[in-house]
Amino acid sequence: MEETLSMFTASDIERYINTYAIPWAINIAMAIAIFVIGRIIVGILLSVFRRVMAKSKYDEMLINFVESIVSAILMLFVIVASLDQLGVDTTSLVAIVGAAGLAIGLSLQDSLKNFAAGVMLLVFKPFKQGNYVEAAGTAGIVQKIGIFHTVMTSLDNKEITIPNGKIYSDNITNYSAKDTRRCDMTFGIGYDDDLLKAKRILQELVDEETRIMKEPACLIGVAELGDSSVNFTVRPWVAASDNLAVRLAFTEAVKLRFDAEGISIPYPQMDVHFFKEADKTVSAKESA
Repeated sequence: MEETLSMFTASDIERYINTYAIPWAINIAMAIAIFVIGRIIVGILLSVFRRVMAKSKYDEMLINFVESIVSAILMLFVIVASLDQLGVDTTSLVAIVGAAGLAIGLSLQDSLKNFAAGVMLLVFKPFKQGNYVEAAGTAGIVQKIGIFHTVMTSLDNKEITIPNGKIYSDNITNYSAKDTRRCDMTFGIGYDDDLLKAKRILQELVDEETRIMKEPACLIGVAELGDSSVNFTVRPWVAASDNLAVRLAFTEAVKLRFDAEGISIPYPQMDVHFFKEADKTVSAKESA
């Protein structure tokens, strides 16, 4: 009896090992191998991806962010393949992940919009850090281009944070994109002043300002016969970094020189003429 029980137990254990233990051990080993090899392959792919992106001179923030997304997606495939090797029903798992992703996407529509716009800004680079730009109705110096927001500093040193979605959906004016800029200025003189003398003075001031470029040549001409003044337009070309400084210095120089030369800079005015009509009293007798 004891021998029969012993033989039955040994046989049962052997069958259990052959039927369950060995196949499970093989599946676990295969799942671990798939996971380890998958991680190695993912690492190699990410390394190649980073080198390609670096050669394309994309922004480092964009490279890191896209790399993290690609890594998460590839590792998800590796995990699903490993679980499938263990016999886990991955169909329901994928469905759950997809449903969760859809729910998160619907709840974060604005954030996803800003994220997509941030990626486009980093890829196409309409501006970069340090540029003076006007975007979404705001002007300032770009300090940081983030995935969701762009941070700028105004000329009076206020920090401005703008959602990328607003920036990308609006016009963008980059004042720092070019090395040179045209500095448009307008100066008025009185109708009784010497027009040719004023034009000569403006040309002399342009020639004296060393920051004004010789080529392209500065345009000086009468732009308008206004209500109260004859308006000159002066359009010199300067380095982009000198634009404001030249505008301020040149305007001051014009005022001082016009005062010294007796040329007036009129302000808006209106002449009002009064006419008094004589009383005409006609008596009834005269009219008769």
